[in-house]
Parts: sequence; structure tokens; C-alpha cells
Amino acid sequence: MDLYGRAQDGFDTVLAGVGPDQWDAPSECAEWSVRDVAGHLIWGQRQLRAWATGDHYAEQGGPGSAHPAVVIDGDPLTTWRAAREAATVELSEAVLARPTTVPGIGEVPLMALVTLLVTDTVTHTWDIGHAIGADVRLEPEAVTVAFEWSRRNAMRRPGFFGPELPAPDDADEQARMLAFLGRKP
Repeated sequence: MDLYGRAQDGFDTVLAGVGPDQWDAPSECAEWSVRDVAGHLIWGQRQLRAWATGDHYAEQGGPGSAHPAVVIDGDPLTTWRAAREAATVELSEAVLARPTTVPGIGEVPLMALVTLLVTDTVTHTWDIGHAIGADVRLEPEAVTVAFEWSRRNAMRRPGFFGPELPAPDDADEQARMLAFLGRKP
């Protein structure tokens, strides 16, 4: 959870750097703007909270959604922070150990989904940073975990991950992970 928190902190920092005229800029995610990527991660926090509490959550915003920005209530940064806080307070050790059924994945402990969200968070932190012209250095330990998770679980189809791209021979782990997930670092 500490690692997930650090990944979220990195996302928060990049999101706080988005200028008012950059929210509608295109991102590395086909057909998604910077605002849509932020909406997708907000959706992820709300979905995580629903998994933790057992509540039903059906708001648009998951992988492949047309416009995840619809989940944003006003300011994206404020909405992100509220969703993050609401999810985090629900994540006790007992809740993280509890089995959760996820369509397309099956039954897994909630903690396994936190690892997926580390991957999602660091990847989309870079996506937004890249879209706004920031040089984003991701949390190295989160990159390692995300890269390992991606190599075992990457779904290569529209709305998920693109085809793997070649990474330069001298690429660091962050650049190799991003290229593996279809990004041009």
C-alpha cells in the first residue's frame, strides 16, 4: 500500500501541473484527452472503493470507455483527491485480503487489484505528463512492479494496451516499460 500511495502521489503531482488550457489536449491513449485520462483514474478510485465496500458501481470510465471525463465533478484535481481519499479510508488489511470478483479476471484478493492499479497509475501519470510536455520520472519501485505485472497480464486490444514498441538499447526500466505498453518514451 505504501508503494501504491507513492504512485498516487506522483499522479497527484502531475495532475496538479496541468494548465487550464491543457485539459483537452490529446493523450497517449487513443481518443482520450488529458481530462479523460484523469477521469479514468478517478473512476479507478471509485471502483476500488466499491470493491472494498461491496457497493455496486456502474459509472463509465473503465478501460475502453468513450469519454471517462464524464466522472469528473468540476475541477479534475479536486475530484481526484476526493475519490482517492474516499477509497483509501476503506482499505484496511482485512478488506485488502478479502476475495473480490472482477469481470474478466475472476475472484482475487482485493490487494491483487491494487497491484493492477499501481500499473494503471504510473502508466497514466506518464501519459498526462507527456501530453503536457513535462519530463516525468516515475517512482522506480512502482515502475518495477508495473513492468512485472504488465509482462504477466498485458491485454493488447483497443482500450487497453497497444502493441509493444521497440525500446532503445540504452533505455532505462521506465522507458522499457512504457515501450512494452505501446508508448514512445
